[in-house]
Amino acid sequence: MIITVSRQFGSGGREVGKRLADELGLQYYDKELVTEIAEHTDLNEGYVSSVLESGGFRNYAFTFGRSMPLVSATPAPVTDVLVAQQKIIKAVGAKGNCVIVGRSADVILKEMKPFRIFVYADNASKIARCRAREHDGEHYTDKQMLRRFKEIDGGRKKLHDLLGTLPWGDKNGYELMLNTTNVNIKSIIPALAQYIKSATM
Repeated sequence: MIITVSRQFGSGGREVGKRLADELGLQYYDKELVTEIAEHTDLNEGYVSSVLESGGFRNYAFTFGRSMPLVSATPAPVTDVLVAQQKIIKAVGAKGNCVIVGRSADVILKEMKPFRIFVYADNASKIARCRAREHDGEHYTDKQMLRRFKEIDGGRKKLHDLLGTLPWGDKNGYELMLNTTNVNIKSIIPALAQYIKSATM
């Protein structure tokens, strides 16, 4: 069984993925993939993460070889990151029995027929979740958060749509659209896991 979780920023998609993996006894992949891609390309993890969140369509300051800071309007390593992402995710998918959050895994593993989930929520709910995760001394206004949602989700959409044929968030590209607005995610996981098992039998 392979489950991919695409998600709007702040919707709780990462929590859905991790709790599902625990409930179903599957391997869980999220930030671990960024680490592996960084090691594969010899690039800084922060740079790799920014490429995967933006689709590589921005200007970046990045670190090559983890030691020499460089700046480029069209950094050549973007291609290396995207190629490594596909190679590593396909290798993870080939092992099976896993939950992969983000990284356009739903389109990269399309031929393996994963169970694809898209997690979304209204803005008020996303803001509330983000506020609950704020670190001490960190505070964004609602306006700043909405701008952040638009920026991050825009980057995820660009990368997804570069690789796939259906738009990011199009219901036709997923087996399940999950609205987490005002939902306690922990409480729905047993039923969600049972639904997935029934749908994939």
